[in-house]
Amino acid sequence: MRRADPPPPFEPVLSPTLRILLGLAAVTVVLAGLYFARELAGPLLLAAVIVIICHPVRHPLERAGWPRWAATTAVVGVAYVVLAGLGALLYFAGRQFVGLVGDYEGQLESTAHSVVVWLQQFGLDQDAGDALRNAVSSSNVVGYVTSVGGTVLSVLTAMFFVLAYVIFMAADGARYAGVEREFGVEASRPLMARVRSYNRSVRRYFVVNAIFGAVVAIIDGLALWALGIPIPVVWAILSFVTNFVPNIGFVLGLIPPAVLALIVGGWPLMLAVIALYCVANVVLQVLVQPKFVSDAVDLSLTLSFFSVIFWTFIIGPLGAILSIPLTLLVRALVLDGDPGTRWLRWFSGQRSAAREPDA
Repeated sequence: MRRADPPPPFEPVLSPTLRILLGLAAVTVVLAGLYFARELAGPLLLAAVIVIICHPVRHPLERAGWPRWAATTAVVGVAYVVLAGLGALLYFAGRQFVGLVGDYEGQLESTAHSVVVWLQQFGLDQDAGDALRNAVSSSNVVGYVTSVGGTVLSVLTAMFFVLAYVIFMAADGARYAGVEREFGVEASRPLMARVRSYNRSVRRYFVVNAIFGAVVAIIDGLALWALGIPIPVVWAILSFVTNFVPNIGFVLGLIPPAVLALIVGGWPLMLAVIALYCVANVVLQVLVQPKFVSDAVDLSLTLSFFSVIFWTFIIGPLGAILSIPLTLLVRALVLDGDPGTRWLRWFSGQRSAAREPDA
């Protein structure tokens, strides 16, 4: 009997170019939805990161014989302590900042006028000078203070969702830990390995940034106090928070105390603040910290910087702090586990991808 010929090889209906375009269109739709739902998505993502950081608290408690519900309660309690600490720091800094703006409003306008006059000597046109004066006028300063109050209110509203999300995610984290028992080790091992690797990277990233941020905040606060800069504790808190923003956090933390130094002490004091920040922050945040962060996340510097801008645009200011975890999540969902994307993972900064076998 004559054997049947093998079926012809399957040919994709869509061309590679069309598949890429459809993929980009799908990504655009997802990102647009995330952009319009950022007031809900932002707190959800923040809660997920906090639960990932606090989840290891469960393991020693369960090994000690605690029931699952008690270990989950402990995770929720630790997460709430972290949130309460951050909330207290931000509340204190916000109150101090509002009072400072009122106290130095007149000096701020006077300094802005002096700066405009100085810049006009180098060719600054009249319209630009008027715009700078208007930016620091009394009415605008009051508007800035009002906007700060509105921001605090929106943060408090978002915190309600974060508190609720933490409870649900901590409970689900206990259930997901048993996925290998439910579906078998071999079936679930690749997925669970990717999940555990992602969780470890997120925890290491935030632990490293918290340690270096605390050191930088103490150094900056003491230096500003020695120079006589008002409310140095607030600027120390700002240094700690901005340390979680990759690449540009140092600049964001420097600008407010430098401007305040210009107002209260003139150019010499401003230059002294900039010099002290550069010595302390550049040594720690530029020369030392990136080595530890790179080992934790395996992202290229270009991608890290772009992720700050991109996620800030998508979900707002919270995206600057969550930019690295979100970028790692996208890489884990889209690229990890696919041998054909080895070169893309290496291009994104994952050095171990170069040692993997070819597909």
